[in-house]
Amino acid sequence: MNTYSKLQDWDSSLPLQEAAAALRSGELVAFPTETVYGLGADARNEQAVRQVFAVKGRPVDNPLIVHLASPADWRDVTAPGYQPNAAELQVMSVFWPGPLTLLLPVHPDIAPSVHPGLARIGVRVPAHPVAQALIRLAGCPVAAPSANRSGRPSPTRASDVVADLADAVAGVVDAGPCPVGVESTVLAIHPAGTQATILRPGWVTAEELTAVLGIPVHLDASLTGQAGSPQAPGMKYRHYAPEAAVYVFTGTVETVCAAMSDWILRHPSLPTAVMAPASVQPQGSVWARWQPGPEENYVLALARDLYTQLREFDHLQAQRVLVMGVAAQGLGTAVMNRLEKAASGRIILV
Repeated sequence: MNTYSKLQDWDSSLPLQEAAAALRSGELVAFPTETVYGLGADARNEQAVRQVFAVKGRPVDNPLIVHLASPADWRDVTAPGYQPNAAELQVMSVFWPGPLTLLLPVHPDIAPSVHPGLARIGVRVPAHPVAQALIRLAGCPVAAPSANRSGRPSPTRASDVVADLADAVAGVVDAGPCPVGVESTVLAIHPAGTQATILRPGWVTAEELTAVLGIPVHLDASLTGQAGSPQAPGMKYRHYAPEAAVYVFTGTVETVCAAMSDWILRHPSLPTAVMAPASVQPQGSVWARWQPGPEENYVLALARDLYTQLREFDHLQAQRVLVMGVAAQGLGTAVMNRLEKAASGRIILV
């Protein structure tokens, strides 16, 4: 695996030109976005896209998101002659570039494996200058899920990609940690533009979308279900899980602290890590701990650091991770969605 590191301005850097050439030739390249590192392939190259699924061990009915260099490029990946409705145009105007994926009718040139059996694809423009420069230099739309083995915590550092994929891909563009840390929101807007559905909660919240669009925005009912083929990434399969078993405690500071203390004291031989605010200090032996900085908001910090810290706890050989959950509103909806999947449903109300 090559590591393409920043040597000068990214737009003119030789390493990025090499990475773009690899994408054009049908190879896979991992690259940073503002959310997580993606595993990129030319979205028009069926063989390359199939290799993405093979390298990740990803179920073949789990669709990919297509990344563009500029909001103006949406016509390159949507059905010829398609005219977005007013709400879709508003989303593009306000939230692109950014962590918002919009489902749009697919162009026939897009590889079928990108949208298995589906008439629409997820499209977004990452708000990361390196991702934009890479896609622009490659000259093709880039299909990319997160650059990790399927089911593992998403990678927010180039070293996470290397740990999971090693020599299975051509290279990774290393531009440092991803600043957001939780994936994009996936949104489907009704053809009439009168309502919208969030298929995967992410950094852009339902409250923000409602305020901008002025139409009802709902969470898809299948987000917690297992039936049927997924319409967007992250809807169906086990995701984001470390080797350690994750338990999520929801309640007040006092009740969570007491419940975590009880759990740790009843399992003294298990190396146990804790993710909680500084105000939650459970009794007993804590193997490792994460908490936000003194001035940081817990939900924001947890969204940013969750995947990185789950991987760190695995490195430290923790066997259990106890996490204080958050209210499922605003960004907390996305955080709890990731925690529920990482914990395989081990949610403890206290």
